[in-house]
Amino acid sequence: MDKSSALEYINQMFPNEASLSGVEPLMQKIQNEIRTVDAGILTAVRQQSNSGTKAKEDLAAATRAVEELMYKIREIKTKAVQSETMVQEICRDIKKLDFAKKHITTTITALHRLTMLVSAVEQLQVMASKRQYKEAAAQLEAVNQLCSHFEAYRDIPKILELREKFKNIKQILKSHVFSDFSSLGTGKESEETNLLQQLSDACLVVDALEPSVREELVNNFCNRELTSYEQIFEGAELAKLDKTERRYAWIKRRMRSNEEIWKIFPLSWHVSYRLCILFCKKTRKQLEDILANLKEKPDVGTLLLALQRTLEFEDELAEKFGGGTQNREIANEIEEIGRGTNSSNSASDIRKKYEKKLAAHQGGDTEEKDGTKDLAVPGAGFNFRGIISSCFEPHLTVYVELEEKTLMESLEKLVQEETWDIEEGSQSNVLSSSMQLFLIIKRSLKRCSALTKNQTLFNLLKVFQRVLKAYATKLFARLPKGGTGIVAAATGMDGQIKTSDRDERVICYIVNSAEYCHKTAGELAESVSKIIDPQYAEGVDMSEVQDEFSAVITKSLVTLVHGLETKFDIEMAAMTRVPWGTLESVGDQSEYVNAINSILTTSIPALGSLLSPIYFQFFLDKLASSLGPRFYSNIFKCKQISETGAQQMLLDTQAVKTILLEVPSLGRQTSGAASYSKFVSREMSKAEALLKVILSPVDSVADTYRALLPEGTPMEFQRILELKGLKKADQQSILDDFNKLGPGIKQTQVAPTIVPAAPPVAPVVPSPSAVGLIASREDVLTRAAALGRGAATTGFKRFLALTEAAKDRKDGPFRKLFNP
Repeated sequence: MDKSSALEYINQMFPNEASLSGVEPLMQKIQNEIRTVDAGILTAVRQQSNSGTKAKEDLAAATRAVEELMYKIREIKTKAVQSETMVQEICRDIKKLDFAKKHITTTITALHRLTMLVSAVEQLQVMASKRQYKEAAAQLEAVNQLCSHFEAYRDIPKILELREKFKNIKQILKSHVFSDFSSLGTGKESEETNLLQQLSDACLVVDALEPSVREELVNNFCNRELTSYEQIFEGAELAKLDKTERRYAWIKRRMRSNEEIWKIFPLSWHVSYRLCILFCKKTRKQLEDILANLKEKPDVGTLLLALQRTLEFEDELAEKFGGGTQNREIANEIEEIGRGTNSSNSASDIRKKYEKKLAAHQGGDTEEKDGTKDLAVPGAGFNFRGIISSCFEPHLTVYVELEEKTLMESLEKLVQEETWDIEEGSQSNVLSSSMQLFLIIKRSLKRCSALTKNQTLFNLLKVFQRVLKAYATKLFARLPKGGTGIVAAATGMDGQIKTSDRDERVICYIVNSAEYCHKTAGELAESVSKIIDPQYAEGVDMSEVQDEFSAVITKSLVTLVHGLETKFDIEMAAMTRVPWGTLESVGDQSEYVNAINSILTTSIPALGSLLSPIYFQFFLDKLASSLGPRFYSNIFKCKQISETGAQQMLLDTQAVKTILLEVPSLGRQTSGAASYSKFVSREMSKAEALLKVILSPVDSVADTYRALLPEGTPMEFQRILELKGLKKADQQSILDDFNKLGPGIKQTQVAPTIVPAAPPVAPVVPSPSAVGLIASREDVLTRAAALGRGAATTGFKRFLALTEAAKDRKDGPFRKLFNP
């Protein structure tokens, strides 16, 4: 126990003075316990002393026991060695006898095999001398197996002698077989009935000999068979391009007439296959020489006929020795070009299309498996397609030139016969010349892909590009042309363009046709890239052609806008001729507004029904970016504008704005109307703001101009003063004050979603002095009172026109009038 525990124990035992009387008994008890513990310790020490002595005695006894054990182990080991020596002495003679037996058995077996080998070689020699090929073939197999047992005895003279003799016999057999096969094809097989059977047996001997013998025999046979072919077709009479078909007729006739005779060859030799490969190589070399020695360009008809016959022959060989479905798949790919005239393909059409592709793919897999099974030998996978026909490739430029000439003539004829109208009942608003042109291109592609899929097809694709670019030029030339005159800046075109209702329909047909050509040109490039040789696939690109048709679409839509703009010229001129300075009262909308409405309600429905949504939206964007700024600038072309005239013009502006906002509904295409409406509202609000500036009093016209038209210029402001009818002297003082304070207060403008003709103006922080002029509510109310000064005399209708125009403006000081 530690100190604190002892103290706690004492305090617990003697908590008060009265308990101290028990100290003596407790001390006596503790003394007794101490004596008991001491006695126990003494007893334990005595016992431990006795145990140490006993432990030493036990250790000495254990040591003696170990020594005795080691002695016994050494004795046992000595006896074991003696026993092993005794056993070896007993078995020494038995081991010698065992080895002797094994050697004798091996010797007897070797001698027996040697006897068999000697006998077999002797028999083989007799068979070889008598040309007993069938028996010799079996004997060859036996001798080969016996020889394999004597590989370890190659240096023994007798074995060397036998091997050399066997080698000579094989050479004799080879010479006999080659000699007999030399008579094949000479007519002896019909005279000697057993010759074919003898040659069939000789093939067994060849199979038993080295593989090189079989290769040499087949090569000799093929070369001998084609010797007469080379002699016949190297002559001056048949060494011509127009005689190409006779070459293939010769080999087919040769194979047909000798089919029964050639059955003597084992199927595993593939003699016919090897003969056709050699024939193709020799034919290619001769045709290359003929084409190279031509003094002038070959006749296209003769060249294509020779190529066609060559391709047909290659296809026959490919089908005979492992065909495919290449041509059928190519035809399917070409048929898909231009199928997407109507974008809404039915589910059944799509399902049928992919079922055809799946069936063709499965058919190709089956034929490939069959071909692999039949021709599972080295070289059996040889590709016959192109082995001969590829030599025509460098000389097919005349064919490409002819195709280009034909396509260009067809294009000219199609354009001349084009009515520039759509037949009744037609589901697509595409010109017939567009669809007919691609039908002609598809036929040309079919012809070429049936002949070649290499450089010539790539060159023909370049021809297609030139033809389609020429057609784009034809479409471009058909667009109405403009004369010289003043044109709205938004169009960026030279000359005014007058378009009739028929011209507008033709332009829409041109847009749709260009869109069809753009899409189909992409499909054409995709199909060609699948057909053409892979090394040319990366170069297949119709993007330049598609860019041409995109340019035609853009030009057509801009021409359409400009044609409508030209129709508005008369109404814009009529607007400037209205005596705005002498109007006595505000009435209904003016006649020029009704004329603008008439023009749009006549043209827009037809355009909306003919144009696709994306191009109709593009047309609306261009129309809005043209008419808005033009109406604004046309106000400055008017003469003096009185207060009543400005109010009437403000009413007309609101009416024109409403008409323009209804244009998407007229065209029955409202998908993108939100952005168009926002842009129209923004542009027409500028004209409304201009008229409000003209309505403002002379003393506050500068402040109003800065507030409503912060992007205005001093020249524009001076023109406004002239429209208000101020004299030069009065104008000068106002202009001086205007120039001192700056042109206007730039306010942050929300950029429109439609890209305008000019980039949006960057926001400018207003200067403190300018802010001080218009920031107070009193100034704004004063200008508003000035604007509404004539409300009592012109009636409630005039007041409504002014307030509604102010409400449409989302920013600016006047908006505060309607946001209390």
